[in-house]
Amino acid sequence: MTTGVMRLDPLTGRLMLALLALAALVLGMPALKPLFAALYPALDRPLYEAETFLTLTLDHMALVGASSLIAVAAGGLAGIAVTRPWGAEFRGLLEAVATMGQTFPPVAVLALAVPSIGFGPLPALIALSLYALLPVVRNTIAGLEGVSDAVRESARGLGMGPWETLFRVELPLAAPVILAGVRTAVIVNTGTAAIASTVGAKTLGLPIIVGLNGSNQAYVIQGALIVGALALVLDAGFERLAAWSVRWRTEG
Repeated sequence: MTTGVMRLDPLTGRLMLALLALAALVLGMPALKPLFAALYPALDRPLYEAETFLTLTLDHMALVGASSLIAVAAGGLAGIAVTRPWGAEFRGLLEAVATMGQTFPPVAVLALAVPSIGFGPLPALIALSLYALLPVVRNTIAGLEGVSDAVRESARGLGMGPWETLFRVELPLAAPVILAGVRTAVIVNTGTAAIASTVGAKTLGLPIIVGLNGSNQAYVIQGALIVGALALVLDAGFERLAAWSVRWRTEG
């Protein structure tokens, strides 16, 4: 006899808890104003109210999403290219550029980009895209190189051409490793995007930066809590996606 109670697996449960925590913080932060007023009685304005936290969260997610998509598209295509015979000679150059993109601090990229591009989200988009490039490139190459030659030979034996082998065999087998690189890029960008507010981009870094400049610790905590909750949601989502991809490969 069934009880009618739906049981969630641990990964789905973790994702739902993270989503609930994020929603509670984003939508319910104004309700915490008395708490912050009690914790910081010396502050005239214990709650950041220049922008709604919902607006800041959506803008933050848009910047992270756009920069991550650029990094995934550019890094993925470049990683595929250098694992093909016709692009192998460019592998060293690609890895050097990708490593330089992450070694060079995003703050430095912002400082160099602002004089020529101006303030706003564009210099932040460039900095974050470069910063997220390395894990995508590295994992794309590692994932594709992890496919054994025997598997490729089997695909050719079935009459598959180079591109059909890539899309029907190599990429599906390399997907978990590539996905791990994308996960790293997105999570890193989620935290790093907070500094984009230093050049005029609207992100969850605004209350943090305003709080640091004005010695308002309450603002810093409010921005940091939501950035952390957003990172947890994305991490749990990628963990769930990785588990699904493994199960799909096993069952498929």
